[in-house]
This record gives sequence, C-alpha cells and structure tokens, in this order.
Amino acid sequence: MVSFARIHAFLDDADERRFEDGGGGEAGVSGQLLDVLPMPAAMALLRDGRVVLSRVNAGFRQIDAEAGPKGALDCSDMRQRIARFLASDALRETFEWTLGQAVDARYFRVVLSRRAVARALGRCLVSLIDRTPEARTEHSLRREMTIDALTGLPNRAGFEDRLEELLAEGRRECHAVLALNLDRFSRINACMGGIVGDELLISVARRLKGALRGPDVLARTGGDEFAILLPDIGGTAGAIEVADRIRGALASPFSLSDFDVRIGCSLGVALGAELVGAPEDLIRHAQFALKRAKRTGMTEVYRAETLDVMRVEFAIETDLRRAIEAGALHLHFQPICDLASGRIVSFEALARWRTEAGIDVPPGDFIPVAEESGLIVPLGRWALDEAMRTLARWDRTRGIECGVTMAVNLSAVQLRRDHVVSVVEQALANHGVAARRLTIELTESAIVSDRDPTADTMRALKALGTTLAMDDFGTGYSNLGYLQSLPIDLLKIDRSFVSGMLASRDKVAIVRAVLSLAQTLGMRTTAEGIETPALEQTLTALGCSYGQGYLYSRPVDADQAYRLLLERNR
Repeated sequence: MVSFARIHAFLDDADERRFEDGGGGEAGVSGQLLDVLPMPAAMALLRDGRVVLSRVNAGFRQIDAEAGPKGALDCSDMRQRIARFLASDALRETFEWTLGQAVDARYFRVVLSRRAVARALGRCLVSLIDRTPEARTEHSLRREMTIDALTGLPNRAGFEDRLEELLAEGRRECHAVLALNLDRFSRINACMGGIVGDELLISVARRLKGALRGPDVLARTGGDEFAILLPDIGGTAGAIEVADRIRGALASPFSLSDFDVRIGCSLGVALGAELVGAPEDLIRHAQFALKRAKRTGMTEVYRAETLDVMRVEFAIETDLRRAIEAGALHLHFQPICDLASGRIVSFEALARWRTEAGIDVPPGDFIPVAEESGLIVPLGRWALDEAMRTLARWDRTRGIECGVTMAVNLSAVQLRRDHVVSVVEQALANHGVAARRLTIELTESAIVSDRDPTADTMRALKALGTTLAMDDFGTGYSNLGYLQSLPIDLLKIDRSFVSGMLASRDKVAIVRAVLSLAQTLGMRTTAEGIETPALEQTLTALGCSYGQGYLYSRPVDADQAYRLLLERNR
C-alpha cells in the first residue's frame, strides 16, 4: 500500500528542490509518483488566487475528461471547496462528490490532505476514492426499504421521505395528505385467501393511480391502508374533489378469480395549513380524520379540535380501563311496562360511570370509546354478571321470584370478539337465574354486520332459553327475509320514531308498519321514548306490547328500581 505521508514528504522535497534549482525536473518525477496511487489524484495549488492543478495522474485525467468541457473542478463546487481548504489551517478534509446524473452517476469521496510544512507552499493533494459500487448498493437497499414489494408503490417510509422533500420547498399551506382504508378487506382476505387479497390490493392501487393527478404521490402504508400526497391542491375543496374521484373509481366491482368483489373505503384528509409540527404529523392528522370517517361514513377533514377530541377519548379510555379493573362502575335500571296492564315486566340494565373526581361520564361518551378500544368486552361481561346478581338479590329479598325479567345490551364488538354463549351461561349459573328471565338486546346494525356468525350465536343463545330482542329497530338496514330467519322474540321501536309521533303522520305510519310486521312475524314489540300518557294510549291502541320511557321512570339504581317494582306491581 502506498503511504500518503511518504508521498507528501517526497512531493514537498521535490517542490523545494525545484524552487531552488529554478527548474521543473522533479515535476515529472512527482507526476510519476501520483500515477502509482490506486485512485485518481492531483496536486492543487493557489495561483493568482485561483485553484489550479499542477500535477494529475492518469486516473484523474480520465475523470476530468468524463466531467465534460467544464472539467472536474467546475462541474460542481469542488474548486471552491479546495480554495477554502487551502485558505484554512486544516490538514485534512473529506466530502462527497457525484459525477454525472441518474443511472450513469459515479460517486466519489474527495480527500484533501497536506502536511503541516506544506501550508507555506499553498498546495494540497486531491484524492478521489470511488464509492460507486457501495453507493449503488445503498441506493438499491434504500429503494427496497421505501418501496412496497406487492404494489410497487412507496411504503410509509418512502411516503414520509417524499412528504419531507415537498414541505421543505415551502408553501405547505398548498399541500394535503389523504389517508385511505379499505372497508371489509380483512373479511375478503380471510374468505377468499391471501392470493386473491393481494390481487385486490394491486387492482385497487391501479384504480387509485388512475384517479389521481400527475404530481400526486400514492403510497401503500399498511395492509389495507393507502396514503396520497396532494401537492398544490389548494385547500379543502380540492382535497374533497380528489376523495370523490377515488370513491367513484372504487365503485365498480373488481373481477377476481371468478368473483365480482365490491369494496368501499374510508377517507381522511389533513391540510398542510393545519400543520404546526413535523411533516409526519400531517400523516398522523390524516389518520385521525380517517378514524372519524370510519364512524361517520363520510370523508372527514382534520381540524385542530379533532386532536383535542382524540386526546379526551384517550383519557377516557385510560380512566375507563382503570375503573373496570377496580369495579368502579355501576348499573342503573329503567322499567319496561306492559301497556295493557301497566305492570312492570322487565328492567333494562344500563351501565353508569362516575369518576374518582365525582364526575358522571355520559354513556354516549364512554360506550363508543369502550367499543373502539375493545374494553366493551370486559365491560359487557361485568354488566351481564352484575345484572344477574341484582335480579337474584331482588328474588332473595322478596322470598320468591320478583316477577320481572332483566334486559342486557350486547355490543356488536363483544358479539364478534367474545365467547358470548359460554359467558351468558356462566353468568346465569353463577347467580341461579333461569335463562327465560334474561333478555339479550342486540342492535339492528350488530345483527346485520356479520350475518352468519351472528345468526349462529343468536341460535345458540336461544337454545339456552334466553329471550332475544332487536334494539333500535328501524335505524339499520336489515333484510326482512333475513330478519324472519333469526330467532328474534322482540322488536324495540327506536325512540326517534316514537318521540313526537303524535305530531307526525310519517312517524305514525312507520310505527304502525313496524307493529304490523312484528305481528306477522309473531314478535312482541316495545316502544322506547314514551314520555306522555297520550303517547302511551296511542301505542296501546295501535297494538304495541310494551313501553319504556320517562313516563314510567328514568334509569335509577338497584334499590330505587326494586321499590318502584313493589309500588307499581302491587
């Protein structure tokens, strides 16, 4: 290996002799010595304030020729960097230098070096270390790390890189990020297999690409998640227009392995004008909006207050988890009355939560958080067990069966994730309550969301002897044929139809139709939201079986509910 120190020493001595002799004989010798170096090299010096090359080896001459008419020094800022080095006290400096562009580019590490005694001579050795193989390998690995192997689109890391580059150019208020999640993809993937699922993702990527503008950047950021960078989109209207085009592009079915598959999507938008932090925050904002879009079914645009809502929900989740573990929740009970006799026939058990600070958190705030976080499973188990415990206590207090049943709500999330049948069976056995005295209420949307598994679970619950009720009937999209095939005993008419029905012919018509349907199917009915005697009388005349609402009582604690039972059922 050639020693740079010996080369510097020899060159320094050659220069001194050349200056003393007034000749240039050593120049040829030192030039030959540079040719020994296994890399392009040259001697640079300042002449009349300008960097010139006094000696170059064959490798450097070739690089100089490849650089074109300007030469190696002037095709970039190399001349300026050498000048700054020569003007400094440094003995060594390195920097990266690229020759050419794109696929033909060559990559070098430039080393500027000199001995301390050479400072007075105003020159240095310029060495070019070829890093092209390593650099190309790095670029290839980087590409593999930033590209999704299935679709060929940028992955999340690649998308973040493109976003950072765009925002670094300024005018962030003109840009936006759109987050997209495919609906029901996991179910399609499970039912039809991973190969079909991959084929669907590739087809979706093609359609999305076709719906976008030229400068837009599409990336696959997760299993069934995509992100789209919208440069110079202008604002909300432009982003919503793109979202509408995407929905239109996905509206037609996909032909996959002899199946026509339809798939929708949820879309969240984050505008650059709302960004006050790092570029990746814009992606996070779009995902916040996407989360809300999954609930609303609409394209949602992130606003700063959205993050505040998410933080509140996260705080609720944290406190709720602690409350469930500590057994800090309680049940309230609302009576359900027989409209013909006026007697209480059942109570609906409703979860209530008062925090350690004494604040009552409305069910409308903590139940959605519980469903989204999965806490609804332990919460539902607790509510069922506590309701059965309360009913058994009322029986013991009275000395015989107290004459009422208990209705407990079952979440769609718990229905999918929990072993519901065994949980119900265990709760009944723990407290010695007959299955006929338990009514399980399922919302219409829960029943139709995952039909076959739900139907199997309902039949198993019916086989135990429980009563099954469809809650909030009329708010979902249940098929009448499917409804008839389920072992449903009771339809609960949603309060949105009952409340104010005396002032609305349409509501009266809807309620009459529901009651007629229930009678045809052999089901009983409960009207929710009864608040006046006139409404009670009208529903009784229409043939409704049971009533529930503030006319009879607000939800109350277990002791008050028991006293109410004794008073009304004398």
